[in-house]
Amino acid sequence: MALRPAKCYKKLERPYTRQSRRKPRRGYVKGVPDSKIRKFEMGEAKKDFSLKAFLVSNQGVQIRHNALEAARVTANKYLDNTIGKENYFLKILVYPHHVLRENRLATGAGADRFQTGMRKAFGKPIGTAARVRPGQNLMEVRLDSSKQKFAKDALRRASAKFPTTCRVIYEKI
Repeated sequence: MALRPAKCYKKLERPYTRQSRRKPRRGYVKGVPDSKIRKFEMGEAKKDFSLKAFLVSNQGVQIRHNALEAARVTANKYLDNTIGKENYFLKILVYPHHVLRENRLATGAGADRFQTGMRKAFGKPIGTAARVRPGQNLMEVRLDSSKQKFAKDALRRASAKFPTTCRVIYEKI
């Protein structure tokens, strides 16, 4: 089965995050799949730039790990193709801690024989999500102020991957 739409998971619910690698018996969440997003920083980190651009959330939502990865790939590819890898620094500022669960229901002939419906409907872990407050920064791009329009376009393209409306704000360094 394909992924459920983002509207199923974008509502802020009670955080479900207790995983423990060092002391597994103290962790409540068992069998969480790894997050798709691995790299949080791209581009030239040590260079001094004159402008910071932030992608800011307008609503409080949960953003799934695959949406964060899609936004990262989109923004990074656009900036890399237009201004080059050494002329920007891109950073994802949120981390997907919250574990998402799904109560799978079987369909088709004979499904009623092994299914319990909504009885014990806690669900199995299927992924992770970042919990975002209204006004929280999601992504940051650092570059020279002469290339401001490229940062705005890259962040606009990335915001299309999120289940909330976003705005771009600038800050001089």
